[in-house]
Amino acid sequence: MGSKRPDRRGFLRGGAALAGGLTLGAVEPARGQTPRSEALDFIKGSEEMIAYGERSRFVTSVRIAHPPGSRPSPDEFGLVFHVAAPLQDSVGMITPSSLHFVGTTRGSFMPDIDPQEHRLMIHGMVDRPLTFTMEDLKRLPSVTRPHFIECAGNRSRSQFKTVQETHGMTSCAEWTGVLLSVLLKEAGVKDGAPWIVCEGTEEVKGSSSIPMAKAMDDCLVAYGMNGEAVRPQQGFPLRLLVPGFEGIFHSKYLRRVKVVDRYYMTYNDYGHLRQDPDAAALGYQIGPKSVITFPSGGQQLPGRGFYEVSGLAWSGGGAVGKVEVSTDGGRHWTDAEIEGTPYRMAHTRFRYHWNWDGNETELLSRCTDELGQVQPSRAQVTKFFNVNRVPGQDNSIQPWRVASDGSVHNAIS
Repeated sequence: MGSKRPDRRGFLRGGAALAGGLTLGAVEPARGQTPRSEALDFIKGSEEMIAYGERSRFVTSVRIAHPPGSRPSPDEFGLVFHVAAPLQDSVGMITPSSLHFVGTTRGSFMPDIDPQEHRLMIHGMVDRPLTFTMEDLKRLPSVTRPHFIECAGNRSRSQFKTVQETHGMTSCAEWTGVLLSVLLKEAGVKDGAPWIVCEGTEEVKGSSSIPMAKAMDDCLVAYGMNGEAVRPQQGFPLRLLVPGFEGIFHSKYLRRVKVVDRYYMTYNDYGHLRQDPDAAALGYQIGPKSVITFPSGGQQLPGRGFYEVSGLAWSGGGAVGKVEVSTDGGRHWTDAEIEGTPYRMAHTRFRYHWNWDGNETELLSRCTDELGQVQPSRAQVTKFFNVNRVPGQDNSIQPWRVASDGSVHNAIS
């Protein structure tokens, strides 16, 4: 199904890049001349820049309201709604904290929490109900792990044009905190308690029921994100990480974990059912998924020749096993290069060397995770649900159409 792609040196040595025009127009030959230079402007230092740093004025990546055309975020009252990350500009696997997507429960104000006053309570069916301060939590053994979070509504539609619009409701950060299992063991879970209910501090409390088996496995009570404190939009001072589960389970502003004897329908479940009972399909684990971020919708290829196709892959079932790329609309698939060693339940960067002949075509990627689960085609997902609009999470393959003029478009009809 997927043949091994040539290595970078072999690819260039074989002349494929030269034949495509990599050095014939796309890159100017350097024949001993010095690089062109202009009078440089210099950045004047400021107290803000020294204190926290800032990006170049030439870097313009920003988050956008999601879905496109929806209520602005924030609105005129200061309510925050969904905002999508600019995946088209991403490099590597980690999303900067300032560009991490934001998901909210029907829109909410962000609580302004003093960490000195914040408390986390573990109670319910436990031997010793406990209350932890932030100082208590930071004295306990910590772990640091990269994990993605993805909104269940992160799905492509024919009217969406860019990868930020089709897939921008997912991000990957490096999270630091205490394993939830450490806290539950300290409290002593009683027999006959197969569930927990986790609750945040925002208006709707952001509560979710989570299986005890998952809670004792890899759930993380995170106070750190990408080397600093969790940002307010991501749940400062505490966020629950439920690796591989839909984003709605990752409770922000975590304040309570209650050990219970059954599944409880919380606002997160009821809200979905009330809004659209026919399409409500809250799941748990995110299926294998991938998307090409370059070239992707809204981008422009300057001409035929060599390009490095790049994208992201992830799965709630564990680590990415392999990613395949098709440059002919799915007729043939070839293994892409995986960057580094894939982490479990984390974004993984993949790359593929492509020599475009200038003809119209479609680019696709397909992820297989460590469990052997394969990312389905859109036709397979549609057939499974027997509807055109997939309820709940949609991990189907995203096609990008590259026109003969180099423009790239969403190929979903």
